[in-house]
Order: sequence, then structure tokens, then C-alpha cells
Amino acid sequence: MVRVACIGECMIELSERADGTLSRSFGGDTLNTALYMARLGVEVDYVTALGDDGWSEEMVTAWADEGIGTGRVVRMAGRLPGLYVIQTDPKGERRFQYWRDRAAARDLFDQPATPSLIEALARDYGLLYLSGITLSLYGEAGRGRLLEAIDRARAGGARLAFDTNFRPRGWPEPELARNAYRQVLDRSDIVLASTEDLNLLYGGRGEETLLEGGKPEELALKLAHPSCRVMAGDTDTVVDAAPVENVTDTTAAGDSFAAAYLAARLKGADPEAAARAGHRLAGVVVQHRGAIIPRAAMPATVFET
Repeated sequence: MVRVACIGECMIELSERADGTLSRSFGGDTLNTALYMARLGVEVDYVTALGDDGWSEEMVTAWADEGIGTGRVVRMAGRLPGLYVIQTDPKGERRFQYWRDRAAARDLFDQPATPSLIEALARDYGLLYLSGITLSLYGEAGRGRLLEAIDRARAGGARLAFDTNFRPRGWPEPELARNAYRQVLDRSDIVLASTEDLNLLYGGRGEETLLEGGKPEELALKLAHPSCRVMAGDTDTVVDAAPVENVTDTTAAGDSFAAAYLAARLKGADPEAAARAGHRLAGVVVQHRGAIIPRAAMPATVFET
């Protein structure tokens, strides 16, 4: 199986309980995906920047314990990770508040180590994975260096998987986001998207706008109801998700779907089977609080036998 590089940001996570107290963990969309991929047997490294503080050290140790490679984590003296608070309503829907403007991850592609990181991404990985939130971290120069890394990796035979995960507050203006997304979508071999993200990004015509820009080689599009439209080659079908009665927290539902989908594809499953694997893992994750469920709560398998 190829080795995967997941690029993005992990933050300190504070989850608010009903009584107003907070529990501390960590999370971030691409980190969540990397962790679930590692639990599913994928060889994956997390590519980010952290500080030299105790929380950063705790994160790196926890990732290594999960089987995530940490050799591509850039450490920056005097810097800290970002932080976010999750508030969850009675239906399990979540709301996020962020403190991350000076997070170390924002400068990943503006460091003395950046050229060697770009070399490593082109040399050592068969699949790069990033998200719309990853794109929002960097300024124009940083995104340019990220695109350089993507182009060099793809020229060497690597593939790019892109999750459209869109957060409007991460962008100073919508047009900047649309331009950045188009640059990455045009380079993507696998696109993991949702109609919710696309409609926020493109003003209500998300699916149409995405497809008008050129159909991706492979698209897994999560719909408004619990299902996924899979488009790959001659395949264009909707894969429904099994109902979940005890939805507790939808945090990382999309991240875990992406992890199982990509893991299944790397193991040789077709896109429809991969979508079913994504639904199975996400259906378990939403029954627990926080982005990362206990290892003991992981399903025995999400793959079809």
C-alpha cells in the first residue's frame, strides 16, 4: 500500500459539556482523517507545524501512539498550536469558536525547512491529502509553495485527494477561496465534497458549479440527506447510508468518512464499496462526543468481505 501524507493543522480541542465545563483533547479535520486512516491500517504521516510547548509535545506523542508518522512535523520555537471550542446542540449539531491566528501551522510553507519538505512530499508519498481548511491556513505565497509541492509530487506519480471542507470565516473574501479551490480542484485525482460545503462556497449552485469546472476523475459527493453520490469513470450512483438513531456529535463525521473511503480505495475497493465503508465508520463516530472516538469503539471492520 502507498504511503499517505495528510497536510493541515491540529488544534487543542475544548468540548463544552451541558453543565458548562470543558474537556480537553485535540483535533483538526486532516488530523482526524489521518488518525482514522492509521487505525484502518494505512501508512500515513501528518504534515504540519507545531510549537515547542508541552501541548505540541503531547500531540506528537499521541499521534505516534496511534501509528501516525511524525517525521514531517516542523517544530517552531516560541509558537503554539491553535485552539477551538465545540458547542453541541440537542440534535448533535456542532458550532465552533476558534483562536488560531498565530498558530504555528499557518507558517508551514514559510520556513527554512520548506524546500526539504517539498522535496520529501514529491519523493516519499503515493497520495497527498488536504482540505479546504488546509488551503485557508496559508497566505498567497504559502499556497503557491503548496501548489508547487503538489505539482512536483504528481509529476512523480503521486495522486492528490482533496476534501472541500469549507469554513467561510477562514477566508477574507469568497472570491479568494473560490480561486484557491479551483487551483486545487484542477489538480485533484479524488475529490471528497459535500453539497453543504459547495453551496456555501459557490452561493447555492455548488454541485453544478463544481461539475461545470470539469468533472474530477473521481468524486464522492455527500448529499443533503444521508447518502453519497459517487462518480468515477462510467459510474454515477448514489450510495445511501444506514440510519443512525443515537446521533450524539457530528464532529469529524466527514473526516472519518474520508478516512474510510480512501483506506478502502487504497486496499483495492471500488468507489461504491469505499463509500459504504465511509458511511459505516462515520455512523459510529457520530455516536460519540468529540472528533476522536476511543479505540475500543472502532468497528471491527468497515470494509466489505
